[in-house]
Amino acid sequence: MNPPQKPSPSHLTVRRCVQADDAAWLRLRQALWPECARAEHLAEMADIVAASERWAVFLVYADARPDAVGVAEVALRYDYVNGTAYSPVAFLEGIYVDPQYRRQGAARLLVEAVQGWAAQAGCMELASDALLGNAQSHALHRALGFVETERVVFFNKRLT
Repeated sequence: MNPPQKPSPSHLTVRRCVQADDAAWLRLRQALWPECARAEHLAEMADIVAASERWAVFLVYADARPDAVGVAEVALRYDYVNGTAYSPVAFLEGIYVDPQYRRQGAARLLVEAVQGWAAQAGCMELASDALLGNAQSHALHRALGFVETERVVFFNKRLT
C-alpha cells in the first residue's frame, strides 16, 4: 500500500489578512505557537490589528479551499535587530504552513508578499529568528534566501 500523497495545489494565492479571516488566522497561530493559550493569541491579534501601520499578516490559500493553509506575520522594528544595519527593519515574526501544503511554494509566496510590504514601508532588510535547536526553521530560512548572521543565548537575572 502506498503512503497517502500530499495534495498538490495547482494554484496558491496570498492576500493580506482581513477581519473576516480571523478564525483562519487564529487556527494557524495556534498551530505555530501551541504553547500559547487561545486568550493570549486573541489578545496578540487584537494588538496587531490595533497597530496595523506597523504590522501586516498574510495568508496563503490553496486551490478553492475556503480556509487559509499558511500565515506570515511581519512587523516593523525600529529598535536594534541583531545582524542588521538599517532601521526600520521588517521582522518576520512568524511563518507557518499546514504540513500537507509544505514544500509546494506556499512559504516562498508568503515571504514574497512580506518583502513587498516591507519595501513599500521603506525597509532595506528583512530579518527573522529561530530557536537554536529548530533545524527545520533554519533550513526554511536558508531556502527562502535568509543568511544566518549570528547565534545568541539570552540570559536573565531576577532583581527581587
